[in-house]
Amino acid sequence: MDHIERISHFRAEASAFERAVRRALDTGRAAPLVPSCPGWSVSDLIGHLGGVHRFVAHILRERLTEAPDPGDLSLYGLPAHPDVLAAWPRPERAPNRQPAPDALTAWYAEGARALAGLFRELGPDVPVWSWSAEQSSGFWLRMQTIELAVHRWDAQSATGTPGPLDPALAADAVDQAVTVMAPARHSQETARAAAGERYRFRRTDGPESWTVLFSGDEVVAESDPEAPADVEAEGPASDLALFLWGRQPAAALRVRGDAGLLPHYFALVPPV
Repeated sequence: MDHIERISHFRAEASAFERAVRRALDTGRAAPLVPSCPGWSVSDLIGHLGGVHRFVAHILRERLTEAPDPGDLSLYGLPAHPDVLAAWPRPERAPNRQPAPDALTAWYAEGARALAGLFRELGPDVPVWSWSAEQSSGFWLRMQTIELAVHRWDAQSATGTPGPLDPALAADAVDQAVTVMAPARHSQETARAAAGERYRFRRTDGPESWTVLFSGDEVVAESDPEAPADVEAEGPASDLALFLWGRQPAAALRVRGDAGLLPHYFALVPPV
């Protein structure tokens, strides 16, 4: 998937997320809880995603090569009106169930539009800080498009049945989970030591499969789709991506081999 395609997906998912949260908050009653994000309401989800967008926009706008301080509230452009600030979702009080002001959703939407504009302006190759080995504007577009699609799914799940991820975007999310996120998270102190486990994820709505080997401290993406694997999970790309993001249970997939290894994946790759 190229840079322009990802921007198109980012904008589509940003609009879908806005529609979902407006629907969830339209009643004027307590902000509903998000079943797939334990301890969060829809207000908390908006605050999280809007904050991430503005944090990334600051990195891109300033061409930062070191991480900014996430505790610097000036990065987030919060509205100054006291009534809005009084109702703002605060992480230490989550889940924030009080009725959310429309200004919260408007703040999110403004930040998403600004970030999409920066991605288009910069292209994929501007060197900037990231938490990954890939230090580029393109890394952030890929990461934020996938995260936005997953959180759109979260927002829709708060009031009904969420729609699947776009198949091409979902396949990109599986690839990113295996090649980028798995090595980064396996390096965390909370990750369980590997013993040579080999996982395969095979999509049923396209030709791709992904095989990942956990060997000592290394996470190795392998190219042979038919080599032996300890466990293979098969399903549409959307179900695979949502499983790897902790949104779908293993029961949503067809499993071959040692089914007990699927939950073990998240001991090797701890969730954030």
